[in-house]
Amino acid sequence: MFFLSLAWLLLTGPLWTSGQDLKQKLLEEEVSVRYPKIPSSETIDCDCGSMACDLVFWFHSDMSSKVHFLGRCNNADRTLYGDNVDKTRFKLSKRGSKSFALRIINVTKEDRGIYSCVLKEKNLNEVWKPGTLLLPGETPPTPPPKPKPKPPSKPTCRCNTGDSKGGCGSMILWPLVGLLGGLALAVLCTLRYFSRE
Repeated sequence: MFFLSLAWLLLTGPLWTSGQDLKQKLLEEEVSVRYPKIPSSETIDCDCGSMACDLVFWFHSDMSSKVHFLGRCNNADRTLYGDNVDKTRFKLSKRGSKSFALRIINVTKEDRGIYSCVLKEKNLNEVWKPGTLLLPGETPPTPPPKPKPKPPSKPTCRCNTGDSKGGCGSMILWPLVGLLGGLALAVLCTLRYFSRE
C-alpha cells in the first residue's frame, strides 16, 4: 500500500499543475535502500545529470503512506523548509554544480521511509527522481554466497613420460592392434566371399 500511494503521487502530481505550461518527467530508476545506524547521519544526493537544474524539492514518504514536503533548495543555496520540519536535523544544500543533497542528522526510527526529490529547470521542466528508502536501525540482508571457483582441470593423459616401462605407448598400441586385426579379418572375409565359384 505504501509503494502504491507513492507511485500514485508521482504519477498524478503533474496533473495538479496541468493549467501551467510545464513538462514533467518521471525517471525509471530503482529505489536504492540504505540501512543507517541510529543515531548516525545520512546524506542523500539528487543528481541533475544532463539537465541544468535550478531548484530541488525534497519529499519524505513515511511508512503510513503520508507524504511530507521537507523543503526546497536553489542554485544560490537558499533553502525554504516545509511546515513541521526540524531544521536542526534536516539540512538542504547545493553540492557542486550538478547536484543537491539532503543531510539527516541523528537518524531515528521515525525517519523511516522514502526520500525523493524533484528537480526543476528555469524553463519549468521537472524531473521526478524515485528516491532512497531509508531503514534506520535495521540489519541489511546478507548477500548470496559467492560461487566457488572450479578446480583446475587435470590433463587427460596420465602417462609418465619419464617412465620407460609404462607411459602412453600401451594406450595407443593395443587399440591399433585391435583395429589392424579387425581390418585383416574384414579383408579375409571379403576375399573368401569373392573367391567362391
